Amino acid sequence: MQDVISGKAYVLGNNIDTDQIIPAKHLVYSLSDPEESKKYGTFALSGLPDSAAGLPKGNIKFVPDGDYRSPYHILLAGKNFGCGSSREHAPAALQIAGVTAVVAESYARIFYRNAVDGGFLLPFESELPLVAETQTGDDLEITISAGELKNLTRGTTHRLHPIGDVLEIVKAGGLFSYARASGMLKA
Repeated sequence: MQDVISGKAYVLGNNIDTDQIIPAKHLVYSLSDPEESKKYGTFALSGLPDSAAGLPKGNIKFVPDGDYRSPYHILLAGKNFGCGSSREHAPAALQIAGVTAVVAESYARIFYRNAVDGGFLLPFESELPLVAETQTGDDLEITISAGELKNLTRGTTHRLHPIGDVLEIVKAGGLFSYARASGMLKA
């Protein structure tokens, strides 16, 4: 994992729950089968109401029809991102769709832990609400070591809370891979 994460923003509001991230009706695919798991990318964020899909205007599909990868690699959300059930399929679906980082005001703790423990993506917390200052499609750049997010489209820079020790867990590919690499578990 590189120190700089860049990509187009996909902007969401508050209280995005796991059923909006990956609706329960799509939890029938195998995550261990490489071809079948692509369905999780196909249906990532398909539970959003159209008006909330890609703010501020809405009605922007996260994943183009017939694809499983999104052109948006950084999600920007409000408060309580990932609330709802404890399914690890939610951060997995986002990763399969191509998301490398989520920047939110706050997270449901179970989503946060699933994202980190599975090594799926980096969950950054913003110091200030950023949803109103960013539009879906803006070019963003996150510098992990500096703890900042640059909106290259708007020419603004914002501080992020330090990511801390979870960075090493995500870099390792998840909690068990990290534990093996650090000698906490036998290989």
